[in-house]
Amino acid sequence: MVRVKKLLGRRLSLREHNVQINEAYGMMKALNKLTELGMLHTKVIVE
Repeated sequence: MVRVKKLLGRRLSLREHNVQINEAYGMMKALNKLTELGMLHTKVIVE
């Protein structure tokens, strides 16, 4: 949670605990997508 907060915002903006969890999941999904975009995609060519 600490890493997510450092990268995507200092604090969660919503007050209810259950809603904060959903907000954190959304942040983690965005972070995973950004990580995926930075990964190399390679194909093995066999001759």
